[in-house]
Amino acid sequence: MGAAIVGVESSLAEDEPMTSKVFLALRVPADPMRTFEVFTQEIALWWQPSGLFQVSRAGDGRLAFEPGPGGRLFTTFDDGSTFEIGRVSVWEPGERLVFAWRQANFSAEQSTEVEVRFEAVGEETRVSVEHRAWDTIPQKHAARHGFPLEATLLRGADWWRGSLQALRGRIEGG
Repeated sequence: MGAAIVGVESSLAEDEPMTSKVFLALRVPADPMRTFEVFTQEIALWWQPSGLFQVSRAGDGRLAFEPGPGGRLFTTFDDGSTFEIGRVSVWEPGERLVFAWRQANFSAEQSTEVEVRFEAVGEETRVSVEHRAWDTIPQKHAARHGFPLEATLLRGADWWRGSLQALRGRIEGG
């Protein structure tokens, strides 16, 4: 198993809007297609909720993807209600997945974007996650907890690290 790679980036130029992202990568003991399938079809079994970045006040519920471009990433709560976290914009099995990410307390125009890549490295797969556009969420927003952008990104990286390690555990155990 390769060690996780973690990066946090933000930039600001006078004539450009600020951009920000969290980047993590780790290797899992499976081919890219199997890794993509576990990531998308078994997300409810490996997803690690975060106290800081909960989908809703009720928690994260049970996440699921609808396959294909335009499909939803949604969650189902214990009471049977659902919440659409975001829509899939890229669905390339075994290669790439891109979807919008929003929490229940985001306004209609607020969302971030997650890109996941699956790259064969020998008999393993390097899974890389780039979660971008955190700078579009105001510092005073509940999702940011008043943290400066850099702190939000570091905490977001911790959140993804836990989930990707659980993904690796699911693949190893499954």
